[in-house]
Amino acid sequence: MPTNWPELSLALALALVAAYVVTSFLGRRIEAFLRALVPDEREHLLVDSPMPVIRGLLFLLTAFVVGIPGVRLAGFRRFNRNPEAFAEWLLGAGVQILFIAVAAYIIIRIGRTATRQLEHEMSAGTGLDVIERTKRARTIGTLLQNFLVAVVVGIAGLTALRQLGVDITPALTGAGIAGLAVGFGAQTLVRDVISGFFLIVEDQVRVGDVAVVNGTGGLVEAVNLRTIVLRDEEGAVHVFPNGEVKTLANKSKDFAYYVLSVGVPWDEDPDRVADAMQIAADSLLNDPEFRIHILEPLEVYGIDTWEPTQLVLKGRIKTVPLKQWTVGRELRKRIAKTFRERGIRTPGLPVIQVAHPAPPKPQS
Repeated sequence: MPTNWPELSLALALALVAAYVVTSFLGRRIEAFLRALVPDEREHLLVDSPMPVIRGLLFLLTAFVVGIPGVRLAGFRRFNRNPEAFAEWLLGAGVQILFIAVAAYIIIRIGRTATRQLEHEMSAGTGLDVIERTKRARTIGTLLQNFLVAVVVGIAGLTALRQLGVDITPALTGAGIAGLAVGFGAQTLVRDVISGFFLIVEDQVRVGDVAVVNGTGGLVEAVNLRTIVLRDEEGAVHVFPNGEVKTLANKSKDFAYYVLSVGVPWDEDPDRVADAMQIAADSLLNDPEFRIHILEPLEVYGIDTWEPTQLVLKGRIKTVPLKQWTVGRELRKRIAKTFRERGIRTPGLPVIQVAHPAPPKPQS
């Protein structure tokens, strides 16, 4: 192991950063140039497919060009005086490092392809459950890809350092001790990860669901091992650690209900009101635009409660996930229209009468 390994590590880190910057800059320029030359229908075959390989070669070439002067300045003797030793190292350890990088890239690409195939198989089929399977497949696929990339890059990096002559045993030992210390000190993090694991395995919530977490509702944008991310109707993003999730209500799993309450005056016939609600719901079922979102007709419970100024009738209609609000709004509009056509009144605003006392008569 070289005695100046801190300087060597810094030189290699700077070389990797420079390679990343150069690769990002040149990669965008090359991709834009290729897209300008290739017709749109052939972009996937002739542009999207080779671009990862081009970026990988650019990264390796830039890292090599920048890294050699860097390690020389750091005092790495193999690159200083003896060209034969450098050539021997380049044909030995250099080729092995290149092979490690290529193998890691191939494994990651194969893993991503397998993950996409798994997502496709999980979401294949017809029927209502396709939506649910697609959301679950997307969540699991993203998690598997991130895990695979982290593991492969970590192993490849340690193996490449070993080929450079860096003794990774202290690093592994230190990582083990640090992991043990983190396990005791970061119990909250461990709890979040374990909770996230069971959250995903038990299929409690998926990307694309509408859920209420700890009283906050929104669209699920990400389900990670540590956090769950929601975006509410105002566009605000809410991030909840999985270990802090006390209550979770999934509003779009398998099916959904839109529940509505209708108030009418006490002198209205409840059966007549219920018939009007059913007629409005039947017109919704006969509309091709909304029929595909409805699973069962409107179910009117009847009088749900008595209030001082009105009777409240309650009902619900069963829909596919995420469509309950679209169907519900249209149903309310049609119920209001049917009520007007049939002369069914709804309670108005209370009228407050204020009595003014008569002015006192003047005394004679």
